[in-house]
Amino acid sequence: MDFVAVAIVIFAIVTLWKGVVTVPQGMEYTIERFGKYRATFSPGLHWLVPYIDGIGRKLSMMEQVLDVPSQEVITKDNAMVGVDGVVFFQILDAPKAAYEVQNLELATMQLTMTNLRTVMGSMDLDELLSQRDHINAKLLTVVDDATTPWGIKVTRIEIRDIRPPTDLVNAMGRQMKAEREKRANILEAEGFRAAAILKAEGERQAQILGAEGMKQEQILEAEGRREAAFRDAEAREREAEAEAKATTMVSQAIATGDVQAINYFVATKYIEALGQIATSPNEKLVLMPLEAGNVIGALGGIAELAKKAGVPTTPAAR
Repeated sequence: MDFVAVAIVIFAIVTLWKGVVTVPQGMEYTIERFGKYRATFSPGLHWLVPYIDGIGRKLSMMEQVLDVPSQEVITKDNAMVGVDGVVFFQILDAPKAAYEVQNLELATMQLTMTNLRTVMGSMDLDELLSQRDHINAKLLTVVDDATTPWGIKVTRIEIRDIRPPTDLVNAMGRQMKAEREKRANILEAEGFRAAAILKAEGERQAQILGAEGMKQEQILEAEGRREAAFRDAEAREREAEAEAKATTMVSQAIATGDVQAINYFVATKYIEALGQIATSPNEKLVLMPLEAGNVIGALGGIAELAKKAGVPTTPAAR
């Protein structure tokens, strides 16, 4: 009896233990009754009927990542490239993920690899290398639509690496080098052109400034000649006024019968005639009588006239 009682107690404890199910956070369990799906347990404490109900699948509801292995893809222009990537997905419907497909992760990875070849095989190598975001978006749309019946959501597909053949890499390197040399030559030519334009502009500005300077110099020179001519004219005017004044005085003296004035007039003309003879270009020896007394007398008459006119006759005044 004691053994039977102990066995019953142990059986009850095991039964009770088998009826308690604790689901951790981020997980969901499918419950099967005699092999048929009955319910889904979310995170927390749950009870089930022991020996009748059982846990079918334990599914992670968190976002998961699959590593897509490297594979060879032939592009539209017949270039063989190696490519690999990653797929991010999340289970949204646990029963579908558990019972609609066998080996969910393997099926998702194979589907991604197949569509990866299809999408990348329809593109040229240049498009393949330059439009990685476009490839990711197109793959995401195709794979997500195909996996929707499995109760999962493909959140992201990223192409991790694209490896062209070695000969294509070398050819692209040479092409890139040629393009850079071409751009360098263009920039150098544009620099020479800009320098030539600036030099021409500088020479033009220098010519303009030189012309302005010559113009200003000519203006200043003309102003100087004008000022000199004005001063010469003023000097001649004053000389003419003095000559007219002297002639008037001599004329008045002659009119009053002053012999000294006549002597002054005659002596002046006499001296001017002698000066013209001395400076003549066909200068020659001329013998003519000079009466020194008459000339001295005439000069004396000039001094006397100057005294009457109130003009000082000292050397300092002259």
